[in-house]
Amino acid sequence: MYKLIAIDLDGTLLDDKKNIPEENIKLMRELIDREYEIVIATGRRYWEAKNIIKDINRPMVILANNGNIVRDLKDDKILIKKYLDIEDFKKVIEESRKRGLCPLLLVDEYEKGIDVVVEAGNINEYHDVYLSRAEDRCKKVEDYLEMEDANILSIVYFGDKKDMEGLYDYINERYPKIFKAHLMENIRVAEALLEIMNPLGDKWLSLLDYARERGIERKEIIAVGDDNNDIEMIKNAGLGIAMKNASPMVKEVADIITEKDNNEAGLAFELRKILKLL
Repeated sequence: MYKLIAIDLDGTLLDDKKNIPEENIKLMRELIDREYEIVIATGRRYWEAKNIIKDINRPMVILANNGNIVRDLKDDKILIKKYLDIEDFKKVIEESRKRGLCPLLLVDEYEKGIDVVVEAGNINEYHDVYLSRAEDRCKKVEDYLEMEDANILSIVYFGDKKDMEGLYDYINERYPKIFKAHLMENIRVAEALLEIMNPLGDKWLSLLDYARERGIERKEIIAVGDDNNDIEMIKNAGLGIAMKNASPMVKEVADIITEKDNNEAGLAFELRKILKLL
């Protein structure tokens, strides 16, 4: 019997216009009313995810920033946090500067109204697109290397796939135990996105930590997603579901691939069949 359902946002719960299809909203409410534990597992910021799912109007846990911060929606309480070591962070910045790459930072300063930090003199076209949806929850600094103390959740790079792959390979070869890196291609902001995090900053690892606290076993977890940062939770959950629109790597590890895509409420269609809620 399944007890916990972990659901990605973009490309999974959301359609391509970044809205939640009505069928998905109805299903989410029904699942929670039937006492299934629902965890939103997303690469997005907590504040952003919280606003996206507000129409569901039910208690949930949001596993944000790819598992680096987990909060309870009812009171914003932090359940799990995984920050980057500041000195390790600076190693990445120094290397990326050699490659002509400048990231933005996702941070945990929710109570201060700050989710994103960017270097004032290094804002590029990709940053502009991302910051346009950050509203006023962004702080500008002069130099990342002068930062002394920060709750850094992840370092995010946007750009050409080749550039992102080069830094991704370097990080994995040089610092396999210090960082966790995701290379994502199923996005719209740029050709590729590279996110570098705490080595324990992973959707699956944080989901498993949370499930254990709730007395829920691995075999009782369903995980649904579409992009490469969902691979571990889809591969390791009791039932892993890839969306029809998922990346090839996600589909390879999934137990099930949905018949319909995210624009057709494929999430609701598949879960209703699996859980016999037709």
